[in-house]
Amino acid sequence: MSFPSAFYRWRPHPWHGLDVGPKDLFPEVVHAYIEITPFDMVKYEVDKTSGYLRVDRPHRSSSQPPALYGFVPRTYCGGRVKALSPNSTKGDGDPLDICVISERPINKTEVILNARVLGGMQMIDGGEADDKIIAVLANDNVWGGLKDITEVPKVLTERLHHYFSTYKMVPGHENEITVDLTYGREHALKVIKAACDDYIDMYGG
Repeated sequence: MSFPSAFYRWRPHPWHGLDVGPKDLFPEVVHAYIEITPFDMVKYEVDKTSGYLRVDRPHRSSSQPPALYGFVPRTYCGGRVKALSPNSTKGDGDPLDICVISERPINKTEVILNARVLGGMQMIDGGEADDKIIAVLANDNVWGGLKDITEVPKVLTERLHHYFSTYKMVPGHENEITVDLTYGREHALKVIKAACDDYIDMYGG
């Protein structure tokens, strides 16, 4: 008896063990591993050693993520990502973050989905490049046909901008986060390619 090719005897690490995207659609469509949903009042983050989801911190304010939030597997924000973010001093050393818009509510984390890339936000956190790719659920009946960030209603990008500009703010402390600009699909694909190359430099192909 032989196991099918998709079978894993042990659970794959979501950062290192999953493909970056569907081979026939990448990089326009990437895989997104979801850590947080718009319903979560706690920030979850994948544990880099075990691959399991760890509680990072409760949200300090009433701000909640306006979209699904996670990362693209086999990406790393290093020197190449930093080079595309001229006001940063280095990459943040994490996988590339992604926000995914969907019409139907998805309230579960630790799910994998196909995300069609529309653009992104050039965020800098404490001097480190921490870009946020913006995408839509690839087969979404409402949003799936969009091709670029310019097609997204402005109120949604405003919500994302506000969330990332304020989600770490603590009264009496200086906010170390800036969102320098929102960019379209063409630049987002460059950031994804840079993050894939940074990953290969860091961990191998």
